[in-house]
Amino acid sequence: MERIRTEELPAGMMQAMYGVQAYLNNSGLEKSLVHLINMRVSQLNACGFCLDMHSKEAVNDGESMQRLVALPAWREAPFYTPVERAVLALAEFLTGLKAEADIAPVYAEMEKHFSRDQVALVGLAIIQINAWNRLVRLTGREAGSYELGTHG
Repeated sequence: MERIRTEELPAGMMQAMYGVQAYLNNSGLEKSLVHLINMRVSQLNACGFCLDMHSKEAVNDGESMQRLVALPAWREAPFYTPVERAVLALAEFLTGLKAEADIAPVYAEMEKHFSRDQVALVGLAIIQINAWNRLVRLTGREAGSYELGTHG
């Protein structure tokens, strides 16, 4: 069976996704944190299209290639702040969703740096990129086709 193309998705589906994205874009979350979330989650989900898209956007916004390349080893790399480390830990936790995993230490670290509303927004950003990754896998979008300034 051939994959569903993006333009064949049910009416309103992409608008709903873009609506959540617009909410996040206007939420006050730091763009640099969102770039790290998008990259790390897309790495974990092996989403080639999203990695291409978000690496181009991150570099365009001033993120260093060194930090993007080191993301899989963020625990050992000295390039990330305590705030970024807390966010990356939550991103990995929510993306992996292992039933036996304990969120308490991850959440405690987030609470050191963020208000409850901010924790919720970071969580939504993680949930949203997971949704985008899965939608891209469903539709088979090809890595390398993203151009800056387009929705993908």
